[in-house]
Amino acid sequence: MELQQRAPNSFARTGPGKGVGRWVPGLRTLRNYQAAWLPKDLAAGLVLTAILVPVGMGYAEAAGLPAIYGLYATIFPLIAYAIFGPSRILVLGPDSSLAAIIAATIVPLAGGNTEYLVALAGMLALLTGGLCILAGLARFGFITDLLSKPIRLGYVNGIALTVLVGQLPKILGFSASGDGLVQESISLVQGVAQGLTNWTSFAIGAACLAIVLLFKRRWPRIPGVLVAVVAATLVVSVFGLAAAAGVSVVGPLPQGLPSFQFPNVAPNDLPALAAGALAITLVAFADTSVLSRTFALRGGYTVDQNQEMIALGVANVAAGLFQGFSISSSSSRTPVAESAGAKTQLTGVTGALCIALLLLFAPTLLQNLPNAALGAVVIASCMSLVDIKGVARLYRLRRGEFVLSIVAFLGVALIGVIQGIFIAIALALLAFIWRAWRPYDAVLGRVDGLKGYHDITRYPEARQVPGLVLFRWDAPLFFANAEVFREHVLEAVAAAPTPAQWVVVAAEPVTDVDITAAEALTALDDDLQKAGIQLCFAEMKDPVKDRLKRYDLYGKIGAEHFFPTLGRAVDAYQEEHQEVDWADWEDRDAGAA
Repeated sequence: MELQQRAPNSFARTGPGKGVGRWVPGLRTLRNYQAAWLPKDLAAGLVLTAILVPVGMGYAEAAGLPAIYGLYATIFPLIAYAIFGPSRILVLGPDSSLAAIIAATIVPLAGGNTEYLVALAGMLALLTGGLCILAGLARFGFITDLLSKPIRLGYVNGIALTVLVGQLPKILGFSASGDGLVQESISLVQGVAQGLTNWTSFAIGAACLAIVLLFKRRWPRIPGVLVAVVAATLVVSVFGLAAAAGVSVVGPLPQGLPSFQFPNVAPNDLPALAAGALAITLVAFADTSVLSRTFALRGGYTVDQNQEMIALGVANVAAGLFQGFSISSSSSRTPVAESAGAKTQLTGVTGALCIALLLLFAPTLLQNLPNAALGAVVIASCMSLVDIKGVARLYRLRRGEFVLSIVAFLGVALIGVIQGIFIAIALALLAFIWRAWRPYDAVLGRVDGLKGYHDITRYPEARQVPGLVLFRWDAPLFFANAEVFREHVLEAVAAAPTPAQWVVVAAEPVTDVDITAAEALTALDDDLQKAGIQLCFAEMKDPVKDRLKRYDLYGKIGAEHFFPTLGRAVDAYQEEHQEVDWADWEDRDAGAA
């Protein structure tokens, strides 16, 4: 009820819609737009603009590009997402989690040529957008669920550290070069040791960082980024610090809007760009998916994750065609829009139009903005990405997942951002396969005073039915674990306290049986039959039975050997083996019936 009461509009509880509204949610929003929302959306858009400008410029420089391209990467993606995006208030644009990947992809290919660097960034955005659109059309919106939280923690922490180290030279007032985190760190330390630090730049950057962090902690509703940037720009302008103290500034921005331009890159650079685009697609959609679902839940509506992927793709294509670079959702700017009262994507459109007006009529307004301030903005954002508590919690609760997180972190930090992303993906798949390959299984028995059948390793006092092995397998049966299943069943038979006559597999957790597993079941049935043991199944789901029928395995085992419950299987076994004296068993088991 609370979510419904908080729903911001009359169509908030609906799903993705039908017809054109299914693919172009912006039209549905426009049809249902209420006049009372307009002042709130416009006001929220003005507040958002104050954050979009410095953050966009800072992330552009973190990606290795001139600051102006951060504004180009903000304008048209916001408009594109307003048309195609299913989320009401999600804000897209340059993002700190992508900056390191973009820089690692395009800077080595550009060879110091800024014009070609911009073209590479544009093509990277186009490839990213194309992958997102194709994945959305193919309904692959689920794919990022493969990236578990521990692995995401690891690579996000690695990216944050990489970007943070890359921004420190801006605050210190000198340039540091190097390929990768280790070399950049060495160059940074050498620069400090050689006395290259510009202490005025350092004071500005440190002050801006302190302001952003202080306002975020004490006065979160006031945009600390705006306060820091405006204050730094005024100080540099009033005291002429660019000339007097050698403080590096942004300088006058080019006047006018970015032109439509298809990026022209060398064909031999496309494979490297494609690898970077794949990494960006996975990271961007993972972040966007989580963020859009979070705000949809708070707003009382639902979002189609496949449409979200398509919208993210269209926004990236728009960025690539208008001299921008790859973008994602923002976990810092979206809450700003929400707290400012945003109701629809008109907030983002307002922000885009304000930036366009800035470039058209006031391009010199930010010419004295110090690069140290932009570096501080990016570092503050990176600090918010770092989750030390989450990693410590993993260490306390599950050491194996802690190790996965650390390996992903080290892969990003030491081997490389793009390579680290793919290491994280490989780890996620390996962890998934390992758990399915070696799932938990148990031999079951009866425990006095407890209903049902229980794991004899958890209940050492449990008693097994004489001549009957009850075996539970907690996973689907497929090619990777079929032989393991067969081996463990035979081991359970060999370890039984009395010679086994029946083996009943508690198959409720078995949600699938592939062809390889069916062959393993056939071999198991043959092995047991030779030993005079009957193979049975209990609690198997009907769709799994249907598969066994198609494999001709259901008839081979016999329909009479498939039971709806373990209790029915035990009863059938007892009826068939009436020569056994069950009196003692039944007397002792009466309390557990």
